[in-house]
Amino acid sequence: MGRTTGDISDKWSSMESIGFKQNGLEKHAGPGHWNDPDMLEVGNGGMTATEYRTHISLWSLLAAPLLAGNDLRNMSQETVGILTNREVIAVDQDALGKQGYRIATQGASEVWAKPLAGGEWAVGLFNRGPETAKVAVQWKDLGLTGKHTVRDLWAHQDRGSPKDQFWYEVPSHGVVLVRVK
Repeated sequence: MGRTTGDISDKWSSMESIGFKQNGLEKHAGPGHWNDPDMLEVGNGGMTATEYRTHISLWSLLAAPLLAGNDLRNMSQETVGILTNREVIAVDQDALGKQGYRIATQGASEVWAKPLAGGEWAVGLFNRGPETAKVAVQWKDLGLTGKHTVRDLWAHQDRGSPKDQFWYEVPSHGVVLVRVK
């Protein structure tokens, strides 16, 4: 693995700056050579649970090493739940080994996508702004048409099979991470 940034700190501004600047580095990542935007700060207390879910979701889309930087002996149940979400970890550890990238931006909202083995996609709908915002992904931006099944990886729920696009109301500093089949 190769570090792509300076040191991260347990603040939204640090994680946001480091994580979202990884776009364009996907050509340097893949099996045997992983981009490393530094360790996870999840559970250290400087961000909200929403921001920590954004943090690990973005790192998972980046296929980054998921190195816990907190004290594992004293984790809250909420932190354990964030760090051990198998569906989110599966995005990071996908066998195809591709790093995700930004496919759309509108204001403070961004959509990132990562191709997965078997032709599926992981998609992160991010809201970097101060208020809840509607964030949408167009299937055509993934090279898809028609209906596709969407699974919310944090809610552990299927969200139907929308045609042509998927959208969600995303909280401030939040993410909706989905798997598109």
